Amino acid sequence: MTVWFITGASRGFGRALTEAVLSDGDQVVATARDPQALRAALPAAGDALLAARLDVTDEKMATDVVRTAVERFGRIDVLVNNAGYGLFGSIEEVSDADARALFDTNVFGLLNVTRAVLPTLRAQRSGHIITMSSSAGFAVSAGRGLYGASKFAVEAISEALHGEVAPLGVRVTVVEPGSFRTGFLSAQSRRTARAVLPDYAGTVGTLLAAIEANDGQQPGDPARAVDAIRQVVTSPEPPLRLQLGADSVSLVEAKLATVAEELEQWRDLSLSTDFSD
Repeated sequence: MTVWFITGASRGFGRALTEAVLSDGDQVVATARDPQALRAALPAAGDALLAARLDVTDEKMATDVVRTAVERFGRIDVLVNNAGYGLFGSIEEVSDADARALFDTNVFGLLNVTRAVLPTLRAQRSGHIITMSSSAGFAVSAGRGLYGASKFAVEAISEALHGEVAPLGVRVTVVEPGSFRTGFLSAQSRRTARAVLPDYAGTVGTLLAAIEANDGQQPGDPARAVDAIRQVVTSPEPPLRLQLGADSVSLVEAKLATVAEELEQWRDLSLSTDFSD
């Protein structure tokens, strides 16, 4: 029986994953800002579910919830860092306050929870950290700059963490979903810059219009994404990065090709900066 610790479990991938692993007979610590609704929605889970209130930006709360989880279940096998949100707008349009709030949740919140769980995983000499990133955490376009930056940071943290904890028996995987029908782009979930500058109508404005039109029409199936994540958790050699969805795969392939082409084009200049002796 696997013990899961899932942040942002009230909706989206977090909710779908919570329901799926409970149906398999696993135990779940499902955290959210309002856990009451989660408990009410999953009455059949019984003692296998510990629904706990957690604001990931509160370091002490994260430590306390992890302590409660270990007291209840005795261990944590899989941490899923899922809590986070999207913010859309040009670099110039997004305010300092909104950018900092985004990083407080998407980056520093992830660090709070990860640091709280790591002592348990190290002591066990086992465990798996799943970090929910985004295709925008690998390749970003106009209008997604600050959101992409938060996910780029998450990927850097996870890549370094992978090297640090692998010798201790702890695995790390970054999941990079494309567009999935999770409600992430709904009017209730998405956040946009409060300032709107006409000069960005042809770039950011086009993105926002596409988001509005495509909400509910995304190609990705959340249930299949959850199945893929569960397969990775049970794999003897899980990947460091896992792209989910054809759009994510295409985006990553296109960026890798562009970087390789540019590297080759400017190779001589790049190599010219070393000392000649």
